[in-house]
Amino acid sequence: MKIVVAHNRYREAQPSGENTIVDAEIAQLTAAGVEVLPFLRSSDEIASMSRSAKALLPISPIYAPRAQRELGRLLDEHRPDVLHLHNPYPLLSPWVVRTAHHHGVPVVQTVHNYRQVCSSGLYFRDGAICQDCRGRVLGVPAIVHRCYRGSRAQSALMATTLAVHRGTWRSVDRFIALTTSIAEHLRDYGIPEQRIVVKPNAIPDPGAPAPLGAGFLFLGRLSPEKGLDLLLEAWRRHPDGALGPLRVAGDGELRPLVEAAAAQRADVTFLGPLDRDGVHDTLVASAVVLATSTWHDVLPTVIIEALAAGRPVLGTALGGIPFLVGADTAEPAGWVVPPDPTALAAALPAAAAEAVSRAPAARARYERTFHPDVVTRQLLDIYAETVRTAELGRRSVQ
Repeated sequence: MKIVVAHNRYREAQPSGENTIVDAEIAQLTAAGVEVLPFLRSSDEIASMSRSAKALLPISPIYAPRAQRELGRLLDEHRPDVLHLHNPYPLLSPWVVRTAHHHGVPVVQTVHNYRQVCSSGLYFRDGAICQDCRGRVLGVPAIVHRCYRGSRAQSALMATTLAVHRGTWRSVDRFIALTTSIAEHLRDYGIPEQRIVVKPNAIPDPGAPAPLGAGFLFLGRLSPEKGLDLLLEAWRRHPDGALGPLRVAGDGELRPLVEAAAAQRADVTFLGPLDRDGVHDTLVASAVVLATSTWHDVLPTVIIEALAAGRPVLGTALGGIPFLVGADTAEPAGWVVPPDPTALAAALPAAAAEAVSRAPAARARYERTFHPDVVTRQLLDIYAETVRTAELGRRSVQ
């Protein structure tokens, strides 16, 4: 099987779980014997572009002519079975879907965010969940509130792009929803059920889990939507040391908030940004991982890392978090609570007390649902079914 993987990489200075997942998926497919043809662009390219190329950037989310020419040549030369699209913005454009279809190549897209509807992709604005653009042909609220990069002009461009490409998205042959929450978002957008498949991301198996450490770990971007202020407010409702240690790792605009908490309490430690070895060591040292997002977080990779390490997760009941934790299964791999400081404060002692009993379920959920062997088989099945359905469609037209 021959697959084109198309992705506009986010800037390297901006840590991106999406970039990491795309790289991992390419490696997993290659290891499974698939011929992968990467069609990758990076937003880092923008700085070195010529003046004339930069002048065309405002229209590239709608139509990126260079990308279409280069993709067309790639498709003509290699005649792949499927084009698998991840992020098209800003240098690829959703127009790659039309280009692929023009060349007779079916398209699968992994949906990493809510950008079919929401200009920022987050359903989050001014510190709260926002879905004001749902059901609108043009996302005027996104323009009014400067939702894309804090710019009214860029927000107008993105809102226009989403309006122009409604038909493009609805022509995609198969959508990969990372969680049941994303599947619901796609159904709400008007995508038929039969074109949606739930398939989460995978991470490499770190091996047999080490015995549980102590306390809690928050690992991620230190930004408002990740719920760090929610966590710290809930934590302050317990005496210093009553819950064991709280380790916070990462960086972002709320770093001063964590540094102040660490200065005020002996049970809070700020670790700053960590490399891969540092993440592993901190996971091993902890008993419970926290995912306290206050937005509909699609698929926080830290949860899968926690499950792989046999660490149960305490998270908020938003976005993909309940799916990842298996909240509706017979043996959940953790706990979910409303994004409320009182509810979270009440759950913290219970999680500390029950961590050992939930740890086996955490590792078992990883092995059943997020292991690369399992997820790669799912992906190969999706490709095969997409090719089969496209071929049947061509025959019915003839």
